[in-house]
Amino acid sequence: MLSSAGLGPEEWQAILLSLKVAFWASLASLPFGIFIAYALARWQFPGRQWLNGLVHLPLVMPPVVTGYLLLMTFGTRAPIGAFLQDLGIVFSFRWTGAALAAAIMGFPLMVRAIRLSIEAVDTRLEEAASTLGASPLRVFFGVTLPLSWPGILAGAVLAYAKALGEFGATITFVSNIPGQTRTLPSAIYAFLQVPGGESAALRLVVISIVLAMGALVLSEVLARRVSKRLSGGERT
Repeated sequence: MLSSAGLGPEEWQAILLSLKVAFWASLASLPFGIFIAYALARWQFPGRQWLNGLVHLPLVMPPVVTGYLLLMTFGTRAPIGAFLQDLGIVFSFRWTGAALAAAIMGFPLMVRAIRLSIEAVDTRLEEAASTLGASPLRVFFGVTLPLSWPGILAGAVLAYAKALGEFGATITFVSNIPGQTRTLPSAIYAFLQVPGGESAALRLVVISIVLAMGALVLSEVLARRVSKRLSGGERT
Protein backbone atom coordinates (compact mmCIF):
# COMPACT_ATOMS: atom_id res chain seq x y z
CA MET A 1 0.00 0.00 0.00
CA LEU A 2 2.83 2.35 0.87
CA SER A 3 4.71 1.65 -2.32
CA SER A 4 1.58 1.99 -4.47
CA ALA A 5 0.98 5.44 -3.01
CA GLY A 6 4.57 6.40 -3.80
CA LEU A 7 5.36 7.17 -0.16
CA GLY A 8 7.71 5.42 2.20
CA PRO A 9 7.18 4.63 5.90
CA GLU A 10 9.04 7.74 7.07
CA GLU A 11 6.92 9.95 4.84
CA TRP A 12 3.68 8.40 6.10
CA GLN A 13 4.90 8.83 9.68
CA ALA A 14 5.49 12.54 9.09
CA ILE A 15 2.10 13.02 7.43
CA LEU A 16 0.12 11.21 10.12
CA LEU A 17 2.03 12.93 12.92
CA SER A 18 1.41 16.33 11.31
CA LEU A 19 -2.31 15.65 11.09
CA LYS A 20 -2.34 14.53 14.72
CA VAL A 21 -0.36 17.53 15.94
CA ALA A 22 -2.47 20.00 13.95
CA PHE A 23 -5.73 18.46 15.19
CA TRP A 24 -4.84 18.65 18.86
CA ALA A 25 -3.21 22.06 18.50
CA SER A 26 -6.35 23.62 17.04
CA LEU A 27 -8.76 21.73 19.30
CA ALA A 28 -6.92 22.49 22.56
CA SER A 29 -6.47 26.17 21.74
CA LEU A 30 -10.05 26.77 20.55
CA PRO A 31 -11.64 27.46 23.99
CA PHE A 32 -8.84 29.89 24.84
CA GLY A 33 -9.17 31.49 21.42
CA ILE A 34 -12.90 32.07 21.89
CA PHE A 35 -12.39 33.55 25.36
CA ILE A 36 -9.57 35.89 24.32
CA ALA A 37 -11.40 36.95 21.17
CA TYR A 38 -14.54 37.75 23.15
CA ALA A 39 -12.55 39.70 25.75
CA LEU A 40 -10.87 41.78 23.06
CA ALA A 41 -14.11 42.33 21.17
CA ARG A 42 -16.47 43.14 24.03
CA TRP A 43 -14.57 44.12 27.17
CA GLN A 44 -12.70 47.27 28.12
CA PHE A 45 -10.01 46.69 30.74
CA PRO A 46 -6.53 47.93 31.67
CA GLY A 47 -3.87 46.23 29.57
CA ARG A 48 -6.25 45.36 26.73
CA GLN A 49 -3.83 46.60 24.08
CA TRP A 50 -0.99 44.73 25.75
CA LEU A 51 -3.02 41.53 25.62
CA ASN A 52 -3.80 42.14 21.96
CA GLY A 53 -0.11 42.67 21.26
CA LEU A 54 0.87 39.56 23.20
CA VAL A 55 -1.61 37.44 21.26
CA HIS A 56 -0.26 38.63 17.91
CA LEU A 57 3.39 38.55 18.94
CA PRO A 58 4.08 35.09 17.40
CA LEU A 59 3.13 36.50 14.00
CA VAL A 60 5.91 39.10 14.01
CA MET A 61 8.49 37.40 16.19
CA PRO A 62 10.93 34.89 14.64
CA PRO A 63 9.51 31.36 15.16
CA VAL A 64 12.89 30.24 16.53
CA VAL A 65 12.53 32.78 19.34
CA THR A 66 9.10 31.36 20.18
CA GLY A 67 10.55 27.85 20.25
CA TYR A 68 13.43 28.97 22.46
CA LEU A 69 11.05 30.64 24.92
CA LEU A 70 8.97 27.46 25.01
CA LEU A 71 12.09 25.43 25.71
CA MET A 72 13.10 27.80 28.51
CA THR A 73 9.58 27.60 29.98
CA PHE A 74 8.52 24.00 29.44
CA GLY A 75 11.86 22.23 29.19
CA THR A 76 12.44 19.53 31.78
CA ARG A 77 15.07 21.70 33.50
CA ALA A 78 12.85 24.79 33.57
CA PRO A 79 10.80 25.43 36.73
CA ILE A 80 7.42 25.05 35.04
CA GLY A 81 8.60 22.15 32.89
CA ALA A 82 10.07 20.33 35.90
CA PHE A 83 6.85 20.82 37.85
CA LEU A 84 4.75 19.46 34.97
CA GLN A 85 7.14 16.54 34.58
CA ASP A 86 6.47 15.56 38.19
CA LEU A 87 2.79 15.43 37.23
CA GLY A 88 3.60 13.23 34.24
CA ILE A 89 3.19 16.00 31.66
CA VAL A 90 6.15 16.46 29.32
CA PHE A 91 6.28 18.78 26.33
CA SER A 92 9.92 19.11 25.32
CA PHE A 93 11.07 16.63 22.65
CA ARG A 94 7.62 15.04 22.52
CA TRP A 95 4.77 15.29 20.00
CA THR A 96 2.78 17.11 22.66
CA GLY A 97 5.41 19.86 22.56
CA ALA A 98 5.01 20.05 18.79
CA ALA A 99 1.27 20.51 19.31
CA LEU A 100 1.93 23.24 21.89
CA ALA A 101 4.28 25.10 19.57
CA ALA A 102 1.87 24.77 16.65
CA ALA A 103 -1.03 25.98 18.81
CA ILE A 104 0.86 29.10 19.85
CA MET A 105 1.91 29.91 16.30
CA GLY A 106 -1.64 29.49 14.98
CA PHE A 107 -3.33 31.22 17.91
CA PRO A 108 -3.17 34.77 16.46
CA LEU A 109 -4.94 33.67 13.26
CA MET A 110 -7.61 31.90 15.28
CA VAL A 111 -8.22 34.82 17.62
CA ARG A 112 -8.37 37.37 14.83
CA ALA A 113 -10.96 35.42 12.82
CA ILE A 114 -13.13 34.79 15.88
CA ARG A 115 -12.80 38.37 17.11
CA LEU A 116 -13.95 39.80 13.78
CA SER A 117 -16.92 37.44 13.81
CA ILE A 118 -17.91 38.46 17.35
CA GLU A 119 -17.57 42.15 16.51
CA ALA A 120 -19.94 41.60 13.58
CA VAL A 121 -22.68 40.33 15.90
CA ASP A 122 -25.32 43.03 16.44
CA THR A 123 -24.99 44.13 20.06
CA ARG A 124 -28.69 45.03 20.06
CA LEU A 125 -29.50 41.32 19.97
CA GLU A 126 -27.35 40.78 23.06
CA GLU A 127 -28.94 43.77 24.79
CA ALA A 128 -32.43 42.48 23.96
CA ALA A 129 -31.63 39.11 25.49
CA SER A 130 -30.27 40.81 28.61
CA THR A 131 -33.41 42.94 28.85
CA LEU A 132 -35.51 39.77 28.80
CA GLY A 133 -33.62 38.53 31.85
CA ALA A 134 -30.90 36.39 30.34
CA SER A 135 -27.65 36.25 32.31
CA PRO A 136 -24.41 37.32 30.60
CA LEU A 137 -23.38 33.67 30.32
CA ARG A 138 -26.69 32.74 28.75
CA VAL A 139 -26.45 35.67 26.33
CA PHE A 140 -23.00 34.48 25.29
CA PHE A 141 -23.99 30.84 24.72
CA GLY A 142 -27.46 31.61 23.36
CA VAL A 143 -26.80 34.63 21.15
CA THR A 144 -23.16 35.59 20.65
CA LEU A 145 -21.64 32.14 20.20
CA PRO A 146 -24.17 30.79 17.66
CA LEU A 147 -23.95 33.97 15.56
CA SER A 148 -20.15 33.81 15.65
CA TRP A 149 -19.90 30.25 14.33
CA PRO A 150 -18.63 31.22 10.86
CA GLY A 151 -15.64 33.00 12.37
CA ILE A 152 -15.05 30.26 14.92
CA LEU A 153 -14.96 27.60 12.22
CA ALA A 154 -12.75 29.74 10.02
CA GLY A 155 -10.38 30.47 12.90
CA ALA A 156 -10.12 26.82 13.90
CA VAL A 157 -9.38 25.67 10.36
CA LEU A 158 -6.87 28.48 9.80
CA ALA A 159 -5.07 27.48 12.99
CA TYR A 160 -5.12 23.87 11.79
CA ALA A 161 -3.59 24.87 8.46
CA LYS A 162 -0.94 26.96 10.20
CA ALA A 163 -0.12 24.04 12.51
CA LEU A 164 0.44 21.78 9.50
CA GLY A 165 3.15 24.11 8.23
CA GLU A 166 4.82 25.08 11.50
CA PHE A 167 8.56 24.50 11.49
CA GLY A 168 10.79 27.03 13.29
CA ALA A 169 9.25 26.95 16.74
CA THR A 170 8.65 23.20 16.55
CA ILE A 171 12.17 22.13 15.60
CA THR A 172 13.66 24.48 18.22
CA PHE A 173 11.42 23.20 21.00
CA VAL A 174 11.08 19.48 20.24
CA SER A 175 13.89 18.86 17.74
CA ASN A 176 13.46 16.58 14.69
CA ILE A 177 13.03 13.05 16.03
CA PRO A 178 11.73 10.50 13.48
CA GLY A 179 8.40 9.02 14.52
CA GLN A 180 8.07 11.35 17.51
CA THR A 181 8.43 15.00 16.52
CA ARG A 182 9.23 14.88 12.80
CA THR A 183 6.26 16.62 11.19
CA LEU A 184 5.88 17.42 7.50
CA PRO A 185 8.07 20.56 7.46
CA SER A 186 10.74 18.85 9.57
CA ALA A 187 10.68 15.81 7.30
CA ILE A 188 11.09 18.01 4.21
CA TYR A 189 14.07 19.70 5.86
CA ALA A 190 15.57 16.33 6.84
CA PHE A 191 15.20 14.84 3.34
CA LEU A 192 16.87 17.88 1.80
CA GLN A 193 19.93 17.31 3.99
CA VAL A 194 20.69 13.84 2.60
CA PRO A 195 21.80 12.88 -0.93
CA GLY A 196 18.93 11.60 -3.04
CA GLY A 197 16.27 12.92 -0.69
CA GLU A 198 14.99 15.56 -3.10
CA SER A 199 12.26 13.34 -4.57
CA ALA A 200 10.85 12.48 -1.13
CA ALA A 201 11.00 16.15 -0.14
CA LEU A 202 9.17 17.13 -3.31
CA ARG A 203 6.39 14.61 -2.62
CA LEU A 204 5.95 16.00 0.88
CA VAL A 205 5.95 19.55 -0.46
CA VAL A 206 3.10 18.67 -2.81
CA ILE A 207 1.19 16.97 0.00
CA SER A 208 1.74 20.00 2.26
CA ILE A 209 0.34 22.33 -0.40
CA VAL A 210 -2.68 20.08 -0.95
CA LEU A 211 -3.43 19.82 2.77
CA ALA A 212 -3.02 23.57 3.36
CA MET A 213 -5.16 24.51 0.37
CA GLY A 214 -7.76 21.94 1.35
CA ALA A 215 -7.96 23.42 4.85
CA LEU A 216 -8.38 26.94 3.49
CA VAL A 217 -11.09 25.88 1.05
CA LEU A 218 -12.86 23.90 3.78
CA SER A 219 -12.74 26.94 6.06
CA GLU A 220 -14.39 29.11 3.41
CA VAL A 221 -17.05 26.52 2.57
CA LEU A 222 -17.98 25.88 6.21
CA ALA A 223 -18.12 29.59 7.00
CA ARG A 224 -20.42 30.26 4.03
CA ARG A 225 -22.73 27.36 4.88
CA VAL A 226 -23.07 28.42 8.50
CA SER A 227 -23.63 32.03 7.45
CA LYS A 228 -26.43 30.96 5.10
CA ARG A 229 -28.07 28.89 7.82
CA LEU A 230 -27.86 31.73 10.30
CA SER A 231 -29.22 34.28 7.85
CA GLY A 232 -32.01 31.89 6.90
CA GLY A 233 -32.90 31.41 10.56
CA GLU A 234 -32.98 35.16 11.11
CA ARG A 235 -35.37 35.68 8.19
CA THR A 236 -37.74 33.01 9.48
